[in-house]
Amino acid sequence: MSFPTPKRVTLLGSTGSIGTQALDVMRAHPGKFTVTALSAQSNAELLIQQAREFRPAAVVIGDEAKYPTVKAALAGQSETEVLTGPAALADVAGRDDTDVVLTAMVGYAGLLPTVRAIRAGKTIALANKETLVVAGQLITDLVKEYGVGLYPVDSEHSAIFQCLVGEEQNPIEKIILTASGGPFRGRTREQLALVTKAQALKHPNWDMGAKITIDSASLMNKGLEVIEAKWLFGLRDDQIEVIVHPQSIIHSLVQFEDGSLKAQLGLPDMKLPIQYALGYPQRLPSQFPRFRFLDYPQLTFEQPDTDTFRNLALAFEAMRRGGNAPCVLNAANEVAVAAFLRDEIGFLEMSEVVETSLARVSYLAAPSLEDYVQTDLETRRVAQELTGARA
Repeated sequence: MSFPTPKRVTLLGSTGSIGTQALDVMRAHPGKFTVTALSAQSNAELLIQQAREFRPAAVVIGDEAKYPTVKAALAGQSETEVLTGPAALADVAGRDDTDVVLTAMVGYAGLLPTVRAIRAGKTIALANKETLVVAGQLITDLVKEYGVGLYPVDSEHSAIFQCLVGEEQNPIEKIILTASGGPFRGRTREQLALVTKAQALKHPNWDMGAKITIDSASLMNKGLEVIEAKWLFGLRDDQIEVIVHPQSIIHSLVQFEDGSLKAQLGLPDMKLPIQYALGYPQRLPSQFPRFRFLDYPQLTFEQPDTDTFRNLALAFEAMRRGGNAPCVLNAANEVAVAAFLRDEIGFLEMSEVVETSLARVSYLAAPSLEDYVQTDLETRRVAQELTGARA
């Protein structure tokens, strides 16, 4: 697909970790990108600052209570329309004045705007892994139907994508997703039962938002990435492997049918995969710090402990079951993580909430978009009952 210069970008989730780094990338390449829309859920102050700098055609504040604040602050900026609510978010994702929609929102909330953007023929730079976790078959079918590009932003999936460029005629034998292991690598279940929210929020390598950081600590983030990878790269369940790589230098690998492995390496910095997705098929120059082998004389690897970290095993199980099971997994996990961050349940209880929800919520083998919406609602009710019982 050819793009005008500059590329016109709609950034959903502009105040989060991925969103702010995406704006840094665009600042570093003046003339390459313009921002046509920005959205945030509740960080009105930062959204206002971003809107004043980038002067988009639209901004959306998800929290309707903060709409008057944003509206008043941007009243003198006539070119910027201020909107609020889920319908407005979907609307800006499909507008004619954008080429690329970067979905940097966290969680299920990214699904419907991404569907709208695909149906509007937009190229998708996907940082919202939950979209493919929840509705992978539906999304991949829509991408084919509308002929749009879908470029991954997650560092692991970007690595696989980069390894596959030029290999279109060569079948994949398997992919290997790397995981840092999180802050609790090597701990026992007895030790995990005692960990605090503050401990779980300290990731050894990556700077991420609270939800993704907790998911990384529990290995649910890697489980979600496994399901996402299946749909992104058209893989069978048995073609996906996870290996723990504590240094987070090798971002993932592809093994081809001749046994050869290709890997993408770099420092743990999300700006590079963001820039690759926004600039594709170009590799734009950057001033990012460079990896040096002598700074990392040892790169180590180990098997993930799925007995201790149950979430990774539950994700593989949900992927193999298919249907709406990954949707249940995601919704239950979102509720469980929120409860953990409110100090209502313990670290290990998050997995219990997910596992019980998978057993209780009605299974559908071939769900429609509306089925996914209803599954998400049903699962949240079940999971909230479970976390409430532990409060």
